[in-house]
Amino acid sequence: MPELRTPPSQDWAQVAELITWDTPYTQLWEAGGRSGSWFTGGELNLSVNCLDRHLPDRGDQVAVHWEGEPGDRRSMTYAELHAQVGALAKALRGMGVTTGDRVGLHLGWLPETVVAMLACARIGAVHTVLPAPLPVEPLADRLDLLDLKVLFTQDGAWRHGTVLPLKARADEALLAGGSVQHTIVVRRTGMDVAWFEGDRWYHDLVAATRPGQVPEPADDLSAPVSVAPDHPIATVPLANKGGQSVSVVHGTGTMLAGALAVHGKLRTGGVFWCAGDIAWAVTQIHGIYGPLAHGDTAVMFEGTLDVPTYTRAWDIIRRYDVEHMVTSPSVVRTVRGWARELPEVSALPSLQRVTTAGEPVEEELAQWLGEAFAARHLQVSDAWGQLELGGIVRVTDSNPTAAEAAGTEEALSSMPDCGLDIVDPSGESVPDGEIGEAVLRLPWAGTLVGVEGAQAAVVDTHWTRHPGTYSTGDLAVRDGSGSVSFLGRTDDVVSVSGQLVSLREVREVLAEHPYVSGAEVTWRKDPETGRSILAAVALSTEVGPDPDLDAVAVELMDAVREVMGGLARPRALLVVDRFGDELGRTERARAIATLATPDRAGSPRQVTWAQILAAAGE
Repeated sequence: MPELRTPPSQDWAQVAELITWDTPYTQLWEAGGRSGSWFTGGELNLSVNCLDRHLPDRGDQVAVHWEGEPGDRRSMTYAELHAQVGALAKALRGMGVTTGDRVGLHLGWLPETVVAMLACARIGAVHTVLPAPLPVEPLADRLDLLDLKVLFTQDGAWRHGTVLPLKARADEALLAGGSVQHTIVVRRTGMDVAWFEGDRWYHDLVAATRPGQVPEPADDLSAPVSVAPDHPIATVPLANKGGQSVSVVHGTGTMLAGALAVHGKLRTGGVFWCAGDIAWAVTQIHGIYGPLAHGDTAVMFEGTLDVPTYTRAWDIIRRYDVEHMVTSPSVVRTVRGWARELPEVSALPSLQRVTTAGEPVEEELAQWLGEAFAARHLQVSDAWGQLELGGIVRVTDSNPTAAEAAGTEEALSSMPDCGLDIVDPSGESVPDGEIGEAVLRLPWAGTLVGVEGAQAAVVDTHWTRHPGTYSTGDLAVRDGSGSVSFLGRTDDVVSVSGQLVSLREVREVLAEHPYVSGAEVTWRKDPETGRSILAAVALSTEVGPDPDLDAVAVELMDAVREVMGGLARPRALLVVDRFGDELGRTERARAIATLATPDRAGSPRQVTWAQILAAAGE
């Protein structure tokens, strides 16, 4: 296995000092496979670092403010969160869940989700977040791969003003088989649900921590277990590789070190809000673990920011005096679109910083953020990272002069250096102004500790493509001042319902089908899944002179689903008379996204190449 041999930044030693170790580590880092071994000999517990150690000084401080989509609200102090985590850890142990067992969290953005994550960490179990909007088929596929002992779900989940029947979907998915012995159900909406052997209500399991109840004293079943830094804490799915699902495994201490390092850069010391879905790894790592490990107060919001009105984001920031918000540029663009339809919205005096993550943020969008939200100079930062690296790795201030004006610069710490460089296909550094692939020349503590799936070996190309570095697969360019701009992926990957899907692989599956002579695949925003896959195909002579296009569409979409899973199945299909060479791939994809609206549910739309050219403005 190739490895990074250059020692990491010594700033990691300062990060390690922020961790409460049950057994101190003997060596910060050792060279080894992938990004080496971290914190050799150390032992710790994540829930202790997020909860127990804060109880003497912050037991009565609010750990999380939660707001549901319909408007209901709850706040939990560190002491209350600790009590619930202990009660649930005890219940899980009573069900036979032990260190290393797998637990699935088919939950929305609820306080119970945080409790479940930390309860798993307390007993050394490994959790995986299963996106709430997942339809039955892809949910069944995930459950089949994960080998879970326990599955958390909820009766129903609020999403965009409607209720998704989560338990019903989970029950149907479990009919396909799997290893789940118990289903723990959070009562969220009060809707009726079917009940089966092995089903348990969440509120019964943590009953001792209800208001007015006296929590039971800690015992062996609720006590934290010490684990090694590379002991798995969670698995996160990547894009399908070679038609097979692949997940990365993050370690307890390594992930915690990355979360502490990044939050140390992001935090203002005040209330922190990650405005993203819980299925987004950034939300889990930087919206939960980072703030709690630092003893900050985090805000959680269940739904979409247009319910009940387009001012929901402003309302949340004002209500909880949010000082720093992390979100994605896609969310910001959507909110900006809504804001244009609103009367002038008052500025927010508490807000000091906004950080965008998940994709590059354009300068004009960063400027709009400052104008729309802040009553003061707003510091806007652009964060870059990857799932394989444990989330955010680099934070760049889009308007550094705002930091000075806001008076927050002294509160910011520097993050450990990741050795970012930009290289050509041969692995040599490129001059400023030249586009290349971003690589990391220094080890990063938050890097994955394992990979699971039939095609797990393909993840190792991060280390084999340019030996001695971590190759990101991201295109980037550095200007003369040293500022780096990330320009997108080399492999056409998008996130659908929290799962990464490779557009290139969808295109290959379609192109290899005997009915297809040419194919193009792109995506567009989707209110249900965040993004949906769109495809355009030119048909081969195999379909005959007068094909049934509805049947052809079903055949092609099912071919994608069978190879890559339900989330990769195109939601709309164009049948094109031919593909010309007048357009580049970007222009072609944009035109297809404009035209790919089915004439009726499930039916393809026939278009000509001339129409695609017209949609592209040619």
